[in-house]
Amino acid sequence: MGWKTIDDIDMAGKAVLVRVDINVPVENGRVTDATRIEKIVPTLKDILAKGGKPVLLAHFGRPKGTPVPEMSLAALAPEIEKALGAPVRFAEDCIGAPAKKAVAALAQGEVLLLENTRFHAGEEKNDPELAASMAALGEIYVNDAFSAAHRAHASTEGIARLMPAAAGRLMEAELKALEAALGNPARPVTAVVGGAKVSTKLDLLGNLVGKVDHLVIGGGMANTFLVAQGIEVGKSLAERDMADTAREILEKAKAAGCTIHLPVDVVVAREFKAGADNETVAANACPADAMILDAGPATVAAVAKVFEASKTLIWNGPLGAFEIAPFDAATNAAAATAAALTRAGKLISVAGGGDTVAALNKAGAADDFTYISTAGGAFLEWMEGKELPGVAALMTA
Repeated sequence: MGWKTIDDIDMAGKAVLVRVDINVPVENGRVTDATRIEKIVPTLKDILAKGGKPVLLAHFGRPKGTPVPEMSLAALAPEIEKALGAPVRFAEDCIGAPAKKAVAALAQGEVLLLENTRFHAGEEKNDPELAASMAALGEIYVNDAFSAAHRAHASTEGIARLMPAAAGRLMEAELKALEAALGNPARPVTAVVGGAKVSTKLDLLGNLVGKVDHLVIGGGMANTFLVAQGIEVGKSLAERDMADTAREILEKAKAAGCTIHLPVDVVVAREFKAGADNETVAANACPADAMILDAGPATVAAVAKVFEASKTLIWNGPLGAFEIAPFDAATNAAAATAAALTRAGKLISVAGGGDTVAALNKAGAADDFTYISTAGGAFLEWMEGKELPGVAALMTA
């Protein structure tokens, strides 16, 4: 662990700049889902308990470097105050006189929310002057926004190199979970990768086959791998032009000692709608006028055996068209198996990515996983083996 946490730094009486992700959905000026706000509360409470004065840096929407009134963070201050149970002040800018004045006026036990960092064009350009102007507002920097860690922006990367820096509780939990899953995992390690297209997950697959023992491929991606093996998939979603690439991945996995698991049976239908007439056939027996919409029960049983023989599981993407019943059955059943093994202490399970979180929530399995990352792009880039600028900056701070 090459980064510091809140526990490693004396914060008493100091202004602590905290990068958070509170990019929450807002309709008619009201927050409709406060999950991301609730997630930052442990970090803020711990900073306050140590006598620090939290000063929040955050982006909201895509204002493209200019102030946009409807993308102001002002509306979020009452929501943070409600979640935290402490006074939250607001400053009309994240640098300059308004911010300096607000920081100076901040009393012990209070929190200050600065205006949208993306109102400045230098934020996304990682402008050194903007980073220095932000750094001038505090004495310590805490990054609690793993979801923005894949971006080298002024408030995520530039500022961390200018002052004592640490990971917030959310960032700390994420990094520990990821280290347990791929950094130094208990073996055997299994990865589940699903979704529509192989082309969007080439880096991911290429990295995983060299790091995991088993790779379960599902969704439309599996169809492309079936095509690569000369199997006809009817009208199914498949990237036929990616067949050569799929074969290369299969060869790379074989050389690395990674076993790739593809569907052995599939659920097919003539139309994609809820409750559509469907049948289960062998993976190599999809009718020419049908499409594969889910993995079949024999595949689910085989996947369950792989899970049972594993110590660590990383999951990104559903096994079928999980949004519509009955084509959510394979994802739901596999998720239930992973959840049960995790509950029993037999499996470390880490999952992430938008569709993945939605699928596991729908299956009722998310609460039993060891860790669910809501980071989206940052989680994917980590799985791809890429360096995350926001994390790298904490390592060298």
